[in-house]
Amino acid sequence: MGSDVAVKLHRCRFVWYRIAHPCWTVQQALDEQGVEYEIVAEPTFPRGRRTDVIEHTGQHFLPAIEFEDGSWYRADSKEMAAVIGAGRLLEKVGQRAVH
Repeated sequence: MGSDVAVKLHRCRFVWYRIAHPCWTVQQALDEQGVEYEIVAEPTFPRGRRTDVIEHTGQHFLPAIEFEDGSWYRADSKEMAAVIGAGRLLEKVGQRAVH
């Protein structure tokens, strides 16, 4: 996929935590596929504080990916990593996040 699409990875603030963590799982998949991204570190305690994530996905769960066109992608981290690993992240651009 390379750097064709600008994405923002909305993830927890624990960017150093790299073992069996949902946010790290998705970040690692992006790295392995060579996808350029910007990290948006979301608040640790989600209740009412992850306003962008809640507004665009209907949930407070992380990680979530925001695309350049303003659309978002959010699913279970293992599913997200599988989609990214299969080179299918572009299929999610423009889709409406399911609440």
